[in-house]
Amino acid sequence: MNLEPLFVQTFHSASTVHASSPGRVNLIGEHTDYNEGLVLPTPIPQRCEMLFAARADDRVEIYSVQMQTQAGYALGAESAGQTWLDYAQAITQELARAGHALRGFNAVVSSDVPLGSGLSSSASFLVTVAKGLRELFNLEITDVAVAQLAQAAENGLVGARVGLMDQMACSLGKAGEALLIDFRTLEYRSIRLPETMELVIVHSGLTHSLAGHESGTRNYKTRRLECERACALLGVKSLRDLELSDLERVAALPAPFAGRARHVITENARVLETVAALEAGDLQRVGELFYASHASMSADYDVSEPEIDLIVQIARRTVGIYGARLTGGGFGGSVVMIADRGAGRIAGEAVMLEYTAQTGQSPRLLSPAV
Repeated sequence: MNLEPLFVQTFHSASTVHASSPGRVNLIGEHTDYNEGLVLPTPIPQRCEMLFAARADDRVEIYSVQMQTQAGYALGAESAGQTWLDYAQAITQELARAGHALRGFNAVVSSDVPLGSGLSSSASFLVTVAKGLRELFNLEITDVAVAQLAQAAENGLVGARVGLMDQMACSLGKAGEALLIDFRTLEYRSIRLPETMELVIVHSGLTHSLAGHESGTRNYKTRRLECERACALLGVKSLRDLELSDLERVAALPAPFAGRARHVITENARVLETVAALEAGDLQRVGELFYASHASMSADYDVSEPEIDLIVQIARRTVGIYGARLTGGGFGGSVVMIADRGAGRIAGEAVMLEYTAQTGQSPRLLSPAV
């Protein structure tokens, strides 16, 4: 989308900086990042795009194409308002805390990363703002530091206690590659995806919010606290300190801590197995690992929903699908599947057709992109 005419119409001047970052789908390695574990995300075609121009004062004015509204604030006076503008405010607040000198700026933003889909719409926006301001004000910030800044912003003013995976994937990810990230060391390496493989991403129609207030204990914040409690009961600093050989000891924990720890330990192992299978081009094995990951997320970590489980069940009996699993934080969102290249659209549409017939939900095929 060409945002320049809208920028000129809105602010009566031309933009000087363009920035963008993709959404991401996590192939495997869910709820492991904040447990110092392993993850394997990859970018998706949908992106956040922004245009910027500096101002002479301390005002920030941003027009959102999706919200069809303009909103602003003064630098140094950032405050949470539970709106989309909080994400921009959080970035400028964190930049100031890190000692970076800013001026006011005008911006136009447009994103086709679906909200509440488990595909990192918020991280994509945060990273795009950070990268745009880096260029606009010549800030010396690496791509990894951009990701860390975006995480601090979401943990802080936004109020979502997220890990670092989404921001790393949006800041560093490249098309056609997955990013194996070790969150104990922040070391990462690119994994080339097999050319024979196609990703199928179906949004369930159920949205979620990691900063929201899901009922009871079924929310992201509670899962993090449960992992911390499991560590305390096991006498370890992080669940990453545990191996598959520790599962018998983990099983002795009271519920729900045994399941939470078991998921993280086995998920870390599945990430490494998935990398090996991808490098070998073994889609059958990747699919098996996807299904095992989903079963763990549903039973041990309790972040799935009946509708999500249904999509995975339908995928199991759909011709052309090797594997399927919930991707993202859970409590709604999307399912990622793998298929042979060229077969993904037909298989994805078949899954959606049966899912809609059984639930009345309105799913969306997000990949393959139209």
